[in-house]
Amino acid sequence: MGCDKISNSLQETIELGRRIGSQLKGGEVIGVCGLLGSGKTHLIKGIAAGAGAQDSRQVNSPTFVIVNEYTGRLDIYHIDAYRLNSIAEFEMLGFDEYCTPQSVVLIEWADKVESALQAIDYIRIELFHAGQTRRKIHVKNAPGYIDY
Repeated sequence: MGCDKISNSLQETIELGRRIGSQLKGGEVIGVCGLLGSGKTHLIKGIAAGAGAQDSRQVNSPTFVIVNEYTGRLDIYHIDAYRLNSIAEFEMLGFDEYCTPQSVVLIEWADKVESALQAIDYIRIELFHAGQTRRKIHVKNAPGYIDY
C-alpha cells in the first residue's frame, strides 16, 4: 500500500522532499529508488532541507564517498548504494550505527541493498520517469504522521 504523487519539475520534487523532511521525527530510514536521472538526489536534497540540513546546497550524491553527513534539527546520513557490490559492503559502512532516534538515514539506490533493509520498518520511495521533467513518485510504508 502506498501513495502516488506527480511532480512536474525538479523544484516540485525538491518541495515534496522538503514537506516529507519537515515532518520527520528521527529514527526514520528512507530508501529511495529509481532509474538514473529520475530525481532521487533532488528528492533527497528536499528531505535534507526539510529535516534541517544547515546548507541544503551542499547536499549532493555521495557516489564516490558513499556516505555524506548533514547536521541540523536531526543528524542526516545520506548513503549512496550505487557503487556497492554486496550487502556485506553496505553493512561494513556501519549502517546500524547511523540508525538512532536522533537521525534520519536516506539511502539512494536502496534497491541494491533491499535485502539488508527487510528486517527494519523503512519508508520506500520510488521515482519513475513520466515525461521529460515529469515524475511519478510512489511512497510506501510512510508513518501516519507524514502528510505529503
